[in-house]
Amino acid sequence: MDAKHLDWLEGIAGAVVVCDANGTIVYMNQKAKDNFADEGGAALLGSSLLNCHPEPSRSKVREMLAQQQGNVYSIEKRGIKKLIWQKPWYRDGAFAGLVEFSLEVPWEMPHFVR
Repeated sequence: MDAKHLDWLEGIAGAVVVCDANGTIVYMNQKAKDNFADEGGAALLGSSLLNCHPEPSRSKVREMLAQQQGNVYSIEKRGIKKLIWQKPWYRDGAFAGLVEFSLEVPWEMPHFVR
């Protein structure tokens, strides 16, 4: 992955982690490096995404890679509510891995039907 084309991801308010089709972490924006500092931060680049998750999350990541599918959910961590958006990404039409956006969301968030 050519990280120089991902500079715009440094300016967003969420953490972004990208892995290749084998689950190897190939990109983390600074927010992700900061969020995962206790687990290694920037040193996680080049490591397996599977090693960063305990069960049952590890099996879910393995399934997402094998089935080339996404996952979306919300969590509470350290008193902060987050939306976790994990989806496949593609290069030249071929599955290239997964991208995860972790975005802080307010506890009371408006919902609109349009």
